[in-house]
Amino acid sequence: MLVLPDVSLLQSFVTVAQELNFRRSAERLALDQSALSRRIQKLESQLGYALLERTTREVLLTQAGQTFYAAALGLLDTYTQSINESRRIAQGHTGHVRVGYMAFAATELMPQAVARFERLHPAISLSLRYMRTQGQKLAIANDEIDVGFMIGPYDNSECHSVLLSSEVLYVVTPRAHPLLRKSQIEPKDLMDENLILGDMAEWGEFRYRLNDLFNREGVALSPRLEASNTLALIGLVSAGLGITVYPESLIGFLGNNVETRPIIHSDFRSRTVLVWKRNNRSRSVLNFVEIAKKRGVGG
Repeated sequence: MLVLPDVSLLQSFVTVAQELNFRRSAERLALDQSALSRRIQKLESQLGYALLERTTREVLLTQAGQTFYAAALGLLDTYTQSINESRRIAQGHTGHVRVGYMAFAATELMPQAVARFERLHPAISLSLRYMRTQGQKLAIANDEIDVGFMIGPYDNSECHSVLLSSEVLYVVTPRAHPLLRKSQIEPKDLMDENLILGDMAEWGEFRYRLNDLFNREGVALSPRLEASNTLALIGLVSAGLGITVYPESLIGFLGNNVETRPIIHSDFRSRTVLVWKRNNRSRSVLNFVEIAKKRGVGG
């Protein structure tokens, strides 16, 4: 089995190949000439062939030595670059962070965190994936994303979770809807309304949270219509087919064909959490977490 030479032997040979003089090479390496000669002899012994032709007057590279010099030089170059790049990654100066986000984080929390992160860490690349909350949980477990903006709370012994926002829930109605005549809207006021909600495939986590909140108030959620995306939901509401419920972060993006009012109840809030694996110690990921947390409720 071939014994691979260590780096010190390669560095010694490359220096001699460049200088073609043992005295000058020894000075560059801060060695005495006898120690340098032993290194070259050890390298040649490990390789099984001569690299240098030495006489009392000159030092020359053998044909094998010329080929080995080019290879060793490239190898040391790559080795040095790898050390420097790994150091930059360890210090959080370069790297890659994979971010998952759901609709409620898409308008402010995620974009603002990304903007601050790119300003402070321009050498670190980001990839962003729109994913429903349940998909993010699986993606983090399978190491497909590093951090996720998801509907909370989320309790998992393998993950950290920090609350980023706690938003008031709003009822979204067609213009001039009778509910708008009330001085304030409470959960029980939605009991007999035609509800239009996101379908379970895409909005499952939000639907579970809504069902729990309304059930506690004795209101059963039985949607008249379901849709998979925000545009369709708002289109159905603006057409007068019913009402829906949205968190505050989306209210400013709904257009002029619908009206919104807050639901007056202390528990009726939507929470967004930032989640990442406890064993993910990447400095780039932790830097992103720290920046995103600054907009958090507790940050």
